[in-house]
Amino acid sequence: MEIVIVRDADEVGRVAALKIASVVQRDPEAVLGLATGSSPTGIYASLAARVAAGELDFSRASGFALDEYVGIPLEHPESYASVIERDVVVPLGMDASKVRVPDGRASDIEAAVVDYEQAIADAGGIDIQILGIGANGHIGFNEPTSSFASRTRIKTLAPQTRADNARFFDDPSQVPTHCLTQGLGTILDAHEVVLVAQGSAKASAVAGMVEGPLGAMCPGSALQLHRHATIVVDEAAASLLQLADYYRYTYANKPVWQRFE
Repeated sequence: MEIVIVRDADEVGRVAALKIASVVQRDPEAVLGLATGSSPTGIYASLAARVAAGELDFSRASGFALDEYVGIPLEHPESYASVIERDVVVPLGMDASKVRVPDGRASDIEAAVVDYEQAIADAGGIDIQILGIGANGHIGFNEPTSSFASRTRIKTLAPQTRADNARFFDDPSQVPTHCLTQGLGTILDAHEVVLVAQGSAKASAVAGMVEGPLGAMCPGSALQLHRHATIVVDEAAASLLQLADYYRYTYANKPVWQRFE
């Protein structure tokens, strides 16, 4: 796990975007794991600026969304199918036919999640998975006590998660109770992971993920087991890290051949 501490939220988006860009430049047909929510918006904005400048091309890349609400209409502006289309596919110039979202409207949810896992496997796995982290340590919608071996499945959202997401809806009661999410095991299978976190509200979760014990009460701690996870956080989100100075020193002294910026 590599910890990158930067000045502010804008720098988080820029640095994480460079990591993702390095993967796509190396393999224009890369498979991306696409997160939604507030945390990765700076990533997508930075990548979109590079696409607009002609510096980066996502037209041959494909993607799998990290999660989706269950029962929300496809055309609802806060369905993750809509969010991915609006905030990722169009700005990055991706081919919409190559971007897939879990089917939260399926009549057979069990079949839908099995199909989603198979589609990821058929694509050769996810080359780089984009992640944020919730205040309770969840990644994707893997709430506390999720199994580290879990695969894509239906989950019940914790009250805190529903409250956190209420800002995207006209009324808190409109936030769905259930979702489909890639499991922790699915996330750990990604070839690389880049997770971003901004602000002091995420400081406890970041500390638990990076330095806390490995355990299901902080699902993000599963990334301690990942072979190639990059964690990009601002100073506020890093404020509870005991070894922050060491992480800064390590990043400043990376070998040139390991750098992505």
